[in-house]
Amino acid sequence: MRKKLNITEGIFPMPVLMVSTYNDDGTVNVMNAAWGMMQERNAVALNLSESHKTVKNIKKRGAFTVGIADAKHVAEADYFGIASGNDEPKKFEKSGLTASRAEAVDAPVINEFPICLECEFVEYQSGDTGCGVIGKVVNVTADESVMRDGKIDISLVDAIAFDPYTHGYYRVSERVGNAFKDGLKIK
Repeated sequence: MRKKLNITEGIFPMPVLMVSTYNDDGTVNVMNAAWGMMQERNAVALNLSESHKTVKNIKKRGAFTVGIADAKHVAEADYFGIASGNDEPKKFEKSGLTASRAEAVDAPVINEFPICLECEFVEYQSGDTGCGVIGKVVNVTADESVMRDGKIDISLVDAIAFDPYTHGYYRVSERVGNAFKDGLKIK
């Protein structure tokens, strides 16, 4: 038997994305965004309101990065969702993390997060059906520690996902099947 639940923010699991920009003074700004996805192979869609400091920075700089949060840095990732760049100008500094300049865009790469998508700002969609920030992915980098045979190994990334029903973070690390192959057994 199925039980009716209250409507909540999303579908489980939701990625824990670290969206990073530079502030006007060149300091690093990072926010936690669970409402994001790949729109297509080289485009990211982030459901972010225009009130976020990060969105203001994206529009001014024309660029941002998206880091994949990992279990090792869950406290920092959560902090980036609790503290607002509008109210806490030293938010990134307080985290104790480090950043480097992205190779292809005017945005920071947070060194401790293992995967980073460098994005050029394409547009901001607003309205009832708008999804917020759209970015074109122009470069992807990964720390060598999460790679095997030249490819990312998700079990080494130890990425985390957000559960909107209990407000928990969960590891996404165990492979349970092979896409585009396991279903062939039924076909």
